[in-house]
Amino acid sequence: MVGGVPEEKERRGASRYEAVIATLIGLLAVCVAAYTAYMQRQQVRAAVWPILEFDSGNGPIHFTLANKGVGPAIIKHVILKVDDQPVKNWAEVLEKILGPGYHPGEESDMSGRVFSAGESTNIFTPHDEANNPIPFDKSNPLWAKLNTDRSRVTVEICYCSTLGECWILRGGGTTLSTTTSTRSCPTPSAITFQQ
Repeated sequence: MVGGVPEEKERRGASRYEAVIATLIGLLAVCVAAYTAYMQRQQVRAAVWPILEFDSGNGPIHFTLANKGVGPAIIKHVILKVDDQPVKNWAEVLEKILGPGYHPGEESDMSGRVFSAGESTNIFTPHDEANNPIPFDKSNPLWAKLNTDRSRVTVEICYCSTLGECWILRGGGTTLSTTTSTRSCPTPSAITFQQ
């Protein structure tokens, strides 16, 4: 029996060693699985990442919104400004630029829309008195005024991906557009654009 005790201690030592190795292998497997899940999540994020761009053009005068990303952009909140003052609709934009009165135009809604990847839409095209888009014509005072003053229009759009990640686009005017991430979009308020 005295000879059997060292053998039993050897078995216990080997069992402890095996248990430690098995535990380390298990931890390593959990780490690999967690890293794999993280990488898959990053790939899914990249596959549904929307990138909105706001722009204007002068032939004819128009304002556009485009999704240059690879996933849909769910627009949650829009603030449109003229000279850094919020406006509620395109009619108010034209009144601030052209003065009081009726100014026709063709518009598409932005608020609450889903812009699919690659989608580009003219969100507003001002029209002349004959209700036609205002073509490129430097001799036309209406075109000249709108061409100069379209840089007074800026936008702040909060949009989200299908995974619930959100960003705020600040664009238009004479500065470069910027996009910053945000936890959530603001709730509608008195300065929310209504179209």
